[in-house]
Amino acid sequence: MGQCYGKASSRAGDDHDDLGGVIAPPSPLPANGLPPPAPAPGTPRRRKSGSATPVHQHAAAATPGPAWPSPYPAGGTSPLPAGVSPSPARSTPRRFFKRPFPPPSPAKHIKATLAKRLGGGKPKEGTIPEEGAGAGGLAVADSAEAERPLDKTFGFGKNFGAKYELGKEVGRGHFGHTCSAVVKKGEHKGQTVAVKIIAKAKMTTAISIEDVRREVKILKALSGHNNLVKFYDACEDALNVYIVMELCEGGELLDRILARGGRYTEEDAKAIVVQILSVVAFCHLQGVVHRDLKPENFLFTTRDENAPMKLIDFGLSDFIRPDERLNDIVGSAYYVAPEVLHRSYSMEADIWSIGVITYILLCGSRPFWARTESGIFRSVLRADPNFDDSPWPSVSAEAKDFVKRFLNKDYRKRMTAVQALTHPWLRDEQRQIPLDILIFRLVKQYLRATPLKRLALKALSKALREDELLYLRLQFKLLEPRDGFVSLDNFRTALTRYLTDAMKESRVIEFLHALEPLAYRRMDFEEFCAAAISPYQLEALERWEEIAGTAFQHFEQEGNRVISVEELAQELNLAPTHYSIVQDWIRKSDGKLNFLGFTKFLHGAMAAYSDELANQLFHGDGVPGYFLYQYTMQAFAGFRFVETRKNMGSRGDSITNQPHCTSLTWTHDDNLRAKPKLGPD
Repeated sequence: MGQCYGKASSRAGDDHDDLGGVIAPPSPLPANGLPPPAPAPGTPRRRKSGSATPVHQHAAAATPGPAWPSPYPAGGTSPLPAGVSPSPARSTPRRFFKRPFPPPSPAKHIKATLAKRLGGGKPKEGTIPEEGAGAGGLAVADSAEAERPLDKTFGFGKNFGAKYELGKEVGRGHFGHTCSAVVKKGEHKGQTVAVKIIAKAKMTTAISIEDVRREVKILKALSGHNNLVKFYDACEDALNVYIVMELCEGGELLDRILARGGRYTEEDAKAIVVQILSVVAFCHLQGVVHRDLKPENFLFTTRDENAPMKLIDFGLSDFIRPDERLNDIVGSAYYVAPEVLHRSYSMEADIWSIGVITYILLCGSRPFWARTESGIFRSVLRADPNFDDSPWPSVSAEAKDFVKRFLNKDYRKRMTAVQALTHPWLRDEQRQIPLDILIFRLVKQYLRATPLKRLALKALSKALREDELLYLRLQFKLLEPRDGFVSLDNFRTALTRYLTDAMKESRVIEFLHALEPLAYRRMDFEEFCAAAISPYQLEALERWEEIAGTAFQHFEQEGNRVISVEELAQELNLAPTHYSIVQDWIRKSDGKLNFLGFTKFLHGAMAAYSDELANQLFHGDGVPGYFLYQYTMQAFAGFRFVETRKNMGSRGDSITNQPHCTSLTWTHDDNLRAKPKLGPD
């Protein structure tokens, strides 16, 4: 349901042109004040600046020819009133941008381009293979799917004509068009709305049908945010699907960028970026990844200069768990993240797209450019954004740092949308920030980490300055600590406050099971900081070496610039008989860690204990009760180990008279065991 920018020219040598592109000379404006359209022959046109929720752009020729193709099959009746015909859309003006926009094309072409580059044939459109499914099984599934007739019934209401009176067309795209309409009856009687009309004749695959079904489901499930387009209704008949939404009459963000000569002032750009981050943070917390963020998908509610924006077009969106990775290639070429092209991505792909939008807002040109789609992909994968040319020398250091951290090719080093709202460039003490789903993922990893890794993270968090702890303080406050401590109940209650149907659909709530160890104990702010920091994100800071060096010195005590097993064991209060345990934690070394090895250790997989290590710890006495509890609960609290404890009983036995336990019962939890991960940490 989405789209990307397609090829502007079919020259054979385009893929090898300079990625920097050619600056288009300015051309005089005609009497009407609008930039003249200058599409090349065969260039698709961008749709007319919409005043309503638009649909995806289409690829009609710009040269004189037949009118816009009807979205209805032969003999079908258009819902447009008599005398209203689809309005042609002008091409994107090239005058204001240093590098001209190539024409739009459907997002599915990204797959075709990559398949061509890799020497493959036409890519098959199928569902994402289940874990463990081989390519052969997928091919069989695709073949069986092709033989089955497509079910184009959605279960939506059949009374569209009785409830709505269609008005003029306000936008057109590849899969349909958008009209204004007036509600005839019901709660919103007399209100003008936008109706997205999708022709069933164009739903030629099971994937395209599922895209429509999922788009409506996401729009229904997401609710309650000021920068999210409101969903009212969904109807269908034999020919079309009708999605009824809020009417936005202020036009696209792209149109306003062009009207301003290609760039915003920093203050005006901040107002735009804050709205984008706010709604994207809300979507991510609900377990929804948009996958097609771009200026065309943000509409202003009115023509007023300070009108709020609304995020639209969830045709490519999907539900996603916090630790899940997606692999289907969708989006728009200029805004697609590198990991999407590598077919392994998550919510961080949306952050990259916001970085591209911010770059355009601040300088009026795109960070990655080429004359062809494949050239754009190479630029995204290999090239670095230009921060040297005008106007970047006059842009503040905070704004440049903001964009650079969004456009980091390592997705693990990017900020989340919530973290970005506390960045120095956007920081506002009066602004309320939402809960960040990243906190849940990091705490889960922390719970599964070795005691040594937890100790290293605590040392790392202590090296942060007060202003660098602002995000963590705000997140800790959102958990509503009791007497300065949080437990599993705090995490559950905080997540419930933001609960929508989308969160249930994406199974974010199930993620709380991974935090089950917190049901037995509490966590103060100091430990929360250790649990909720990401070494990858800290590495993106200019102060990274200083921060890591301070944490390194916490362990290194002899002044020889290496950390020995003895020093680590001493820090953990382990007896000499357990040095082999520490050696296992820092295996692949000679028993010593230099600074480089220490930073690699911080970036290592935060996995649960191996069975071999468990046998070492538990002396082969079966499944222990107390010792397993110590390493999964008490060590998490920073408990200092002294001597080898005897096995206090097997699973299910009570643990009493311990330093911070009065009467607890150990219950085996499979979530504490190592499991295959859906993606890297």
